[in-house]
Amino acid sequence: MRLKQICVAAALSGLVVGGAFAKEGGDQYPHGSENWVAGALPPPGNYFLNYFGYYHADDLRDGDGDKVPGTGVSAWFDAMRVVKVTNTKILGGDWAVQAILPVVQQKLTLGDSKTVTGIGDMLFSPLVIGWHAGNLHWVFALDFFAPTGEYKSGQPLKSIGANYWSVEPVLAVTWISDAGWELSGKFMYNIKTKNKDFRPAPGAPKMDYESGDEFRVDYLAGKRFGPWGVGLSGYYVKQTTNDKLDGETISSALGPWSSGRKGEVFAVGPSVSYTTKGGTMLIGQWQHESGAENRFQGDKAWFRLIMPF
Repeated sequence: MRLKQICVAAALSGLVVGGAFAKEGGDQYPHGSENWVAGALPPPGNYFLNYFGYYHADDLRDGDGDKVPGTGVSAWFDAMRVVKVTNTKILGGDWAVQAILPVVQQKLTLGDSKTVTGIGDMLFSPLVIGWHAGNLHWVFALDFFAPTGEYKSGQPLKSIGANYWSVEPVLAVTWISDAGWELSGKFMYNIKTKNKDFRPAPGAPKMDYESGDEFRVDYLAGKRFGPWGVGLSGYYVKQTTNDKLDGETISSALGPWSSGRKGEVFAVGPSVSYTTKGGTMLIGQWQHESGAENRFQGDKAWFRLIMPF
């Protein structure tokens, strides 16, 4: 296989859906999942969260933001999250731990199409610390993503997982005014390890593929009216380091990508929340992506449940 074909296949290999959401270029995190009270850790206790929704993109965008013909992705996803907030204090804050198990059904089109269903890449956080000071709340966490999703080397259409570990320091902040206005942001930096089992095609020799690290933000600006809340939420993703194949940066001459295949996308859309008297929160939202480069660009709609138990 010629070098150009290898590098194009390597870039496309990162386009499978992983971690229960459309994964463009190595995503394991469900972008835009955190909005209302993102930085406000609840009181000590056990909590269950469920994220259910649908993502669809008709095409992949290249390094200039133009459509790449014959590409597309759609996915139904359900991610189940358990959080335990303990009575233990660390640096004056409440210590918590959490884990997320995602399940996804994806249809990926890269010329040909294939639908697969299975478990995505799991997340676990042994260190989550939350603080409160009046109307201001903030959380620090250290998240780890494990390559638990199915990965078939050289067959991106049949793969769900990313086949690499990653670590992500997180800072989430929430401000809620006495009048019910809320501003929330979750700031993350994802550091990826190498996929040492990459093949550009079935039967080809293994190569090391390293997806670039990413800075990402989930955000919300909203207003509460009694148990209801309405606002705008979304996310921004910016890849900060280059994609590399056997240590060499992916070149813009070897496919429709800009040098290093650094991805970028912005999303925004309406969000509505409702909180019951028992403390259960229901959230519905839609997010539209724009300005994508070296990534899919589409729409995401989902329903979120937050429930103490």
